[in-house]
Amino acid sequence: MFKRDHLKKPDWIKFKIPAGGNYREVYDRMKKHGLATVCQEARCPNIAECWERKSATIMIMGRTCTRACRFCAVQTGDPKGRIEPGEPAHVAGVIRELGLRYVVITSVDRDDLADQGSSHYAATVSEIKKMNPGIRVEVLIPDFSGRAEFLRKIVEAGPDVIGHNLETVRRLTPHIRDQRCGYDRSRNILTAIKYLNPEMKTKSGFMVGLGESDEEITQTLADLKGCRVDIITIGQYLQPTMKHLPVQKYYRPEEFHEIRAAAERLGIRHVISGPLVRSSYRAAEII
Repeated sequence: MFKRDHLKKPDWIKFKIPAGGNYREVYDRMKKHGLATVCQEARCPNIAECWERKSATIMIMGRTCTRACRFCAVQTGDPKGRIEPGEPAHVAGVIRELGLRYVVITSVDRDDLADQGSSHYAATVSEIKKMNPGIRVEVLIPDFSGRAEFLRKIVEAGPDVIGHNLETVRRLTPHIRDQRCGYDRSRNILTAIKYLNPEMKTKSGFMVGLGESDEEITQTLADLKGCRVDIITIGQYLQPTMKHLPVQKYYRPEEFHEIRAAAERLGIRHVISGPLVRSSYRAAEII
């Protein structure tokens, strides 16, 4: 169903070359402390801009994901139940050292763990809050296999924003995401967060350029509105390596403006839509 021809990148897909003192500081600190960032692992195109702003998305629970989505550059495999118990305090200390006031925490999927890493996630949020008074914490979570008891741990840890991405439209989900994922499961996760804490800000995002139609984009926006999601990000899918799915279409900047307008007409409060937009792009500027 996917065209295998590789499209030439248009002029508006431009990456900034990493440079600058803040970029180097973030790079050096992350390397020194052995922390993984989704900025590096997922080959994010905004790494130069975000790190220069001293903003990074820290990836906990290792670099190996138990799932294998066909769009994602993160390494997949079996972590064999390994996890670093001191990581929550370690991450919190590095954040304090960097002087961050807003941080995004994400992770690989850990289906190999009994609670899929939910306790470790919650402990990380709690340690960050304890060691960094006044900091705001956003988490971008996996689906925890739809288990409400695991999700409850995250909500009760008290992050300021909980994000979980749909990634793509309903029709393409089985072809793009790991078979253990699901469009409705992700919607249920977002709905459940609001049920557990109606005041919690929720966030979700999806990619375009994988063969979806305009009608499917509109329906996805409506589905997210139905989940009472507060913040939505929409960005262009970019093929991370030749082994991953090829881009089916490059959306023009004006088309991203049209998608944003459609979301706003549905009453979605915060919409970030653009070619290089990713889940955590300028996250601190929204709330």
